[in-house]
Amino acid sequence: MHEEFPTDDPAVVTCGLPYANGDLHVGHLRTYVSGDAFSRALDRVGQNVAFVCGSDMHGTPIAVNAAEEGVDPEEFALEYHEQYEETFPKFNVDFDNYGHTHDETNTEVTREFVRSWIDNDHVVEKEIEVAWDAEEDQPLPDRFVEGTCPYCGEKARGDECDEGCQRHLEPGEIEDPVSTITGNPAEYRTRPHKFLRLSDFQDYLKAFIDRLEGTENAQNQPREWIEGELEDLCITRDMDWGIDYPGDGEEAEDLVLYVWVDAPIEYVSSTKQYSERVGTEAFDWEAAWKNQSDGTPPEGGDLVHIIGHDIIQHHTVFWPAMLRGADYNEPRAVMACGFVNLAGKAFSTSRNRAVWADDYIESGLHPDLYRYHIITGSEFTADVNFSWDGLQERVNSELVGTLGNFCYRSLLFAERNYDGTPDTDVSEGVRDRIEEAMAEFREAINDYRVRGLGRAPVELAKFGNEYIQQHEPWKLTDDDPEKAAQVIRDCVQISKAVAVLMEPVLPGKAEDLWSQLGEDGSVHEADLGDALAAPPAEFDDPDELFGQIEDDRVEELNEQLEESIAAAEEEADAETESDEEAADESEDMDIEPINDERVRFEEFQDLDLRVAEVLSAEPIEGADKLAKLQVDIGVEERQIVAGIKQLHDLDELPGTRIVVVANLEKNELFGVESNGMLLAAGEEADLLTTHGDSEPGTKIR
Repeated sequence: MHEEFPTDDPAVVTCGLPYANGDLHVGHLRTYVSGDAFSRALDRVGQNVAFVCGSDMHGTPIAVNAAEEGVDPEEFALEYHEQYEETFPKFNVDFDNYGHTHDETNTEVTREFVRSWIDNDHVVEKEIEVAWDAEEDQPLPDRFVEGTCPYCGEKARGDECDEGCQRHLEPGEIEDPVSTITGNPAEYRTRPHKFLRLSDFQDYLKAFIDRLEGTENAQNQPREWIEGELEDLCITRDMDWGIDYPGDGEEAEDLVLYVWVDAPIEYVSSTKQYSERVGTEAFDWEAAWKNQSDGTPPEGGDLVHIIGHDIIQHHTVFWPAMLRGADYNEPRAVMACGFVNLAGKAFSTSRNRAVWADDYIESGLHPDLYRYHIITGSEFTADVNFSWDGLQERVNSELVGTLGNFCYRSLLFAERNYDGTPDTDVSEGVRDRIEEAMAEFREAINDYRVRGLGRAPVELAKFGNEYIQQHEPWKLTDDDPEKAAQVIRDCVQISKAVAVLMEPVLPGKAEDLWSQLGEDGSVHEADLGDALAAPPAEFDDPDELFGQIEDDRVEELNEQLEESIAAAEEEADAETESDEEAADESEDMDIEPINDERVRFEEFQDLDLRVAEVLSAEPIEGADKLAKLQVDIGVEERQIVAGIKQLHDLDELPGTRIVVVANLEKNELFGVESNGMLLAAGEEADLLTTHGDSEPGTKIR
């Protein structure tokens, strides 16, 4: 078992590496502001912590897009890397080190990892079937291939079923492969590749997942993979862009390492760079990452990975095996967040249906407002909705109306009546409430609830508002000046505690409040105990921390968003028209041509299509897109699993009539049985139904 934070060991907080292949939008930023808040909170309680990340520079998509633009992949990726370096600080995301996977440090550390696997006999060579573009006479790694997932039948990329069951796919697994270069069917040819033998780590992983801390989805989702038959991980690819495989022999000369080898190793490399910059006395990267004991976990520092839901498998199966194989420490915790939707719908970068990071900065709104909205808008594992209207409501009611209102009225009254903090001690009841807020703060850290870090200062300010309203010190200044001074002394102390507690989520505004209190130094250097330290005796007139977001400003921002979406759609439609191709409504996908292979009428008659009524619908824990439906098909009730979680409001589905395939073989997805299949059209999963009110069980003919 791990000790509660703070521990005597160094801690490392990381976020999933942003892929240097496009602009950042506010959905991307959720893990980075959450990681920043969590690392700041650890620092508040006295934990020695490094917050590190870097840009993911390798992989097929970068190679493809660089070729389309006629530039070198390194030049292409570095441009986005530099953009990210400039963007994160604008949202008060303060990495201790931000590197990238193509730099010298990560190249060397990655090769050391792989050499360790080779030396420890964890790497095996296999002859595998590799997709090949016969027309271009070249191999097709990863995302140069598209096809059908062999597990769930959804459209998939060469390395991942990103639209269906989320499984990692090994080279050669994808069915009906097509070259993304020419659009022609891909053929398979035998090629030698290197594999990390995951079966070597199966017993270790079974024990690891039981002691892993973090969010429930990260603890539960990997069990299906770990407890099943672990497939070996192919760690090489046939391409030029990446880190060369460090093995010997001619067969290795044309291979580079799979992007999911060098990407997580950047966590180690970035920590090493930080340690080299500040010195090992300030932070020792080896004490954090390398095993420090007799081999009985936990063995080193406290490693916390804060990631998106779609890369749980990589961080809870592949990554701990990679670390174990090189004799490195394992993650203490993995925190996986839900998706960010835009005004109730999924982001669509192709339709420009996104609030880009630059859009937010150009709006003139303070970055802390976004941080608070995205962190407290839902629990970390749940989907969160971003909209300008939602931001306005949360800011105006909670930050302006509660936190800002309390601190401003308290400090203003204190300055005008006492020139600062009244000369008395804080009352016992208020001290107890501040200590309770501090305990809630510590509990949020150890429960990995980032939302709790944002709620703690607001709830304390809410208590402060009730306290000042209940005692009405403005009425006591003449009748009971001693009591008035006590009330204001308490309110100033609460304001200082709020400043300390709000720093992780609202770092810029916390610094403003700290300054208004007349405190020396920076709130970023304060520890949690400073919440109860006496405030300065004197301070100046305060300013209001937050301003109302007005309706006309929100209307303007919404209009700008709609205009950008409309412009992108017009451009996409124009391109489609010029190419004489119809665009799919959701993601600019071409309508698929009619299949030339005809089926006999008798074969079609074998399908038992029925009208069904949805009785209930709920999301499947750990699955990004899957929902569990109970449906009435007339003769019985059935359970069906469908990939509609992000595309429909599940609460509104009960009572809906749909069409299902009733005689499909039973299947199991994410451990949930599916006894049938609903029919839906297009990428938006437009549910098929009937024109009239056909009864459940009615046969479709």
